[in-house]
Amino acid sequence: MSKRHRIDIGDEHSSNKKRYERDRERERERDRDRERDRDRDRDRDRDRERDRERERDKERDQKGPVVVNNIGMVRQPPMQMNPFTNLPYTPRYFEILRKRVLLPVFEYRESFMDTLLRQQTMVLVGETGSGKTTQIPQWCVDFVRTMPPGASGLKRGVACTQPRRVAAMSVAQRVADEIDVMLGQEVGYSIRFEDCSSAKTVLKYMTDGMLLREAMNDPLLDRYGVVMLDEAHERTLATDILMGVLKEITKQRNDLKIIVMSATLDAGKFQEYFERCPLLSIPGRTHPVEIFYTPEPERDYLEAAIRTVIQIHMCEEEEGDILVFLTGQEEIEEACKRIKREIENLGPEVGDVKIIPLYSTLPPQQQQRIFEPAPPHKPNGGIGRKIVVSTNIAETSLTIDGVVFVIDPGFAKQKVYNPRIRVESLLVTAISKASAQQRAGRAGRTRPGKCFRLYTEKAYKNEMQDNTYPEILRSNLGTVVLQLKKLGIDDLVHFDFMDPPAPETLMRALELLNYLGSLNDDGDLTELGSMMAEFPLDPQLAKMVIASCDYNCSNEILSITAMLSVPQCFVRPTEAKKAADESKMRFAHIDGDHLTLLNVYHAFKQSKLSHICTLCDMATPHHNASIVEST
Repeated sequence: MSKRHRIDIGDEHSSNKKRYERDRERERERDRDRERDRDRDRDRDRDRERDRERERDKERDQKGPVVVNNIGMVRQPPMQMNPFTNLPYTPRYFEILRKRVLLPVFEYRESFMDTLLRQQTMVLVGETGSGKTTQIPQWCVDFVRTMPPGASGLKRGVACTQPRRVAAMSVAQRVADEIDVMLGQEVGYSIRFEDCSSAKTVLKYMTDGMLLREAMNDPLLDRYGVVMLDEAHERTLATDILMGVLKEITKQRNDLKIIVMSATLDAGKFQEYFERCPLLSIPGRTHPVEIFYTPEPERDYLEAAIRTVIQIHMCEEEEGDILVFLTGQEEIEEACKRIKREIENLGPEVGDVKIIPLYSTLPPQQQQRIFEPAPPHKPNGGIGRKIVVSTNIAETSLTIDGVVFVIDPGFAKQKVYNPRIRVESLLVTAISKASAQQRAGRAGRTRPGKCFRLYTEKAYKNEMQDNTYPEILRSNLGTVVLQLKKLGIDDLVHFDFMDPPAPETLMRALELLNYLGSLNDDGDLTELGSMMAEFPLDPQLAKMVIASCDYNCSNEILSITAMLSVPQCFVRPTEAKKAADESKMRFAHIDGDHLTLLNVYHAFKQSKLSHICTLCDMATPHHNASIVEST
């Protein structure tokens, strides 16, 4: 097959594709019409309900839910109205409220609101299970509802950032349930490629990168009255940049409130950075956790982790689920298969298990499986367990009830950038003591637990760093510099970074952007650079997409860019390396990996899987693997 044929493959289907797109657009338009009709019907129902209840509302509004503190019960008043919807609260609202009032954070509402009223910036340390991520944003909503509208005339809202997409989505859904509204209305979320919010949204959970992008179009973040940086201890690249940007904004907006939330007790650095702002500490609802170390270092931590899972399931007599921390998708999938095979070989008298992988690229519906209950006991007494095999996404971002046993090999994947050779690598590195403590804390959420650390106590005390190395000190700063220039921050040398990056790394980023034409020789942002900053892509990819218009290859370049922006489509299982290599060679292009990926995409579009994935919206890495193996 010639190069030309490889690149143009699929052109004969263009008319079918256009027809399909037109049908899809008509269907989407019908869906929008139906949604508008439903909105009008809901508004009419609310107006009628408001008219019927108007006389009684004055009396009801003075009555709140009666909380009986000694037993944590909530009595439901006859007909209390939801201020967001002007409809009566549902029974589920009061069912959830009974659990909310038992959270440790609930006792601190008064002191939090007092600090929020008096201070512009505050640091809040909330231990695992305290309820800080779900409750405090709701209190902030109560606060901003008393604020005057912003310069745009719109009522101000609350933004709460999360370092991971799965956390933003799951927490937003939980809070929407707690205040008895539909997700996407008063409570929403915004992540890359998905915005589940509306003009009514007053509380928005989002990834830190999305808030940074909002700041490019709204430099003073005028639509928000409170901005919360959750899980700030993770020190992601976007979080560090946001802290510097927000610190600048507070100099121009004295009505903007900043709350930095951390799950670790080492919050002194945040206090110092924000000029000795007040610190509020909230204890967690944790139980004692017994820590076990290995007598000698483990040669193969994956093998040791699998062996420990089997031993716990066979030998531990108490109930409880198991959480295993591994470094990435490939390890997790391998471990899940091997654990399943090993337990099946133990015989029918051993309890059933439900093995659930968890990593960031899993579809949301599959990520929600971690909240499913464990299998029931067998008649012979075999204990059923849920086994969650996860990346460090489960350290702080998600809380999985029922976990009693944690297995911590002591490793995670981190990005590391070498500015001299301009190469960014994803390396398996040892975790910090702070991460190890967070992992152990996962075992004590509901009752006393056990943490099995697959490394020696000496390694923990003498070899591990106290805290995770900030991402800004080990990353390519090309995107960061471009974003800061777009935000109007030109003096990068004196920008208030919490941890200033190495001058060499900053200089390499400036050289790259100048070479790409996004900065001129004076270091100022060019028109091309301003366009590039709008793309949520690395500068090289953004430049490639823009330049493709001049070469009439935008479709091909967009496909290649999309393929480069998702997890690797080629898998290489340990037990089928040769077959996987042969499958990959069928798509190989003489001119390199980029056109190889384009061949994969075109083959996918021609296959039956293309139509299935379009309808089901389930184009996951697993589907890609199926394409490679079956083509």
